[in-house]
This record gives sequence, structure tokens and C-alpha cells, in this order.
Amino acid sequence: MTDRHSVTLYDLNLASGCTISPFVWRTKYALAHKGLAIDIVPGGFTGILERTGGRSERLPAIIDNGEWVLDSWLIAEYLDGKYPERPLFEGPSMKVLTKFIDQWLWRTAIGPWFRCYILDYHNLSYPHDHDYIRTTRETMFLGGQKLEDVQAGREERLPLVPPLLEPLRQLLRDTPWLGGDTPNYADYCALAVFLWTASVATTPPLTDDDPLRDWLDRGFDLYDGLGRHPGMHSLFGLQLREGDPAPFLKAGIGTAPAPVNRGAGTTPFPEPARAA
Repeated sequence: MTDRHSVTLYDLNLASGCTISPFVWRTKYALAHKGLAIDIVPGGFTGILERTGGRSERLPAIIDNGEWVLDSWLIAEYLDGKYPERPLFEGPSMKVLTKFIDQWLWRTAIGPWFRCYILDYHNLSYPHDHDYIRTTRETMFLGGQKLEDVQAGREERLPLVPPLLEPLRQLLRDTPWLGGDTPNYADYCALAVFLWTASVATTPPLTDDDPLRDWLDRGFDLYDGLGRHPGMHSLFGLQLREGDPAPFLKAGIGTAPAPVNRGAGTTPFPEPARAA
């Protein structure tokens, strides 16, 4: 049975203390899903190797009863092996589906949004991380372009992304969660994309009436509002201009509706089993 001992999680934060890494976000949710308490070790982009005692240059990393586990996917598999009573994956097919959804969202959403928020990403980070972020992002991801030049003109590009998310909306019109009646690791990986976006989106990427809002609000509210932080930005409020594409399909809205969000901490979820 799952107990409430603490698992140490090495976080990746912005200056506000908000988690930025989607990989850390999904690990936070995976630990909460298992009913485990989380002992956070905060920090920014620089000094990760020193914080982890030379074990890793990337995060997340966890320590569970003295055992180090690195990489968000390996952490999820480890947690299912160690604490099997509330699985993150319901069999091998769910692992395949989760990887597909994850890869699709990275190409569809994070890819274009990364270029729309890359300067905000830099400006919101710790001051001591600024040089590292600028150098690595400009040389490794942007082909030598300046952050300012890449983010410029995002008002033309932001309206192009919401229509591409229609497959996700269609899935969530038939089920409250990607995991079915309750969330699982597929939900956490998908939510992590939007949690990352909310950490850096100083201008919103989705319209106020986007049907994804219900699932996102319920997901952010899970586990006593795990996805809420004062440093987060609203995802909603994108203003469309004449000529912008419709952000989502209007037909079918209201059919098989998912539960309505009622606020932090109110989304029903089975209590984790407790040790005797």
C-alpha cells in the first residue's frame, strides 16, 4: 500500500518559484497520483549537476528511500513498479497512446508556442540563468537567431495554434479524462504541455470560450490545486482579429459534456490507499 513518506523531487523553476519544465510537471502529478508527499528541491537552469551531486544535468530527478531515479518517463515506470495499486499506465497499450499524445502535442503546441514565448521564457527565469538560456536557446534551438527576433510577430502566429488542437478537444468531448473516468499519465503528460505554457505565456494562447478550458481547469485543480501557482499566467483571453482562423469547431459543443470545474480541490478522485 502507498504510504505518505516523502519523495525528494528536484524542481526546475522560474524566478517566481513556478515550475517551468513540463517533465517536472508530469512527475509532480505522478507522485501526487500515487499519494506520495513531495519534498521539493528548488532551483533554476544552472547548477543542476551540483544540486544532484553530479548525477544529472537534466531534471526531473527523484530520491525515493535513498534510490535515485532520473528522467520523467523512467520515474513513472518506477512508481508503477514500486507502488502498483494505482497505476499510471493501464497496460502496455496505454504507454503507446501516452507517447503518441505526448509527441503530437510537442509538435503541435510546444513547438510553435516555444517560439512565441521564448523571450518571456528568458525574462521570467532567474537573473543568473539569463546568459545560459540565451546562449543555449539561440545556438541549439533557434539556429543563431536572437530571442527577440524569434518572438517578434507572435500576434500573427498565436491564432494559428488553437485550430490544431481539435483532435484533443474531440477526445475530451467523449470522456472526462484521457484516462477515462479518472486521470492517468496520459492526462498528466498532456496537462504538462499547458502547465509549461502557463508558466511563460505573458499573453494568452487560447480564447476564453475554448472547450479545452474545462479539462484544463479540472486538471490544474487536481491534488489541492497542484497546477496553480501565483507565478502562472492565464491561458485564456486570446483576442482574434478579422481573418484569423476559427479557434475550434463549433459543431458538437455541448454533446457528452465533461464535468464542470467547481474550483480548486473539488474535482472528485479516489483517495489513495493508506498503509495499515
